[in-house]
Amino acid sequence: MDTQILTNDHEQLARFAKALGHPVRVYIIELLSKQSCCFSGDLAENLPIARSTLSQHLKELKSAGLIQGSIEPPKIRYCINRENWELARKLFGNLLQTTKPSDEQCCN
Repeated sequence: MDTQILTNDHEQLARFAKALGHPVRVYIIELLSKQSCCFSGDLAENLPIARSTLSQHLKELKSAGLIQGSIEPPKIRYCINRENWELARKLFGNLLQTTKPSDEQCCN
């Protein structure tokens, strides 16, 4: 594929989409979006997964920039990265608004 047609927005949207590509991560984002912050231990109590698995999911979301964490010994506090979350909403919104299914069926 010609990389000249890909923009920074395409690349950023793909990073966000990849980070949201697991139902546990979607749940974490949903939970964090309803409160100002949450400690990792509280998240572990809400999810029927191992703490190490939760840690990997948090790492993916943080790496994509959708959440941020701060260490408050002995816990880590997580919250939505509001700036990047707004960017994600904009990018997904643009994609969903500009992509229209054709009236013709193409894949019969």
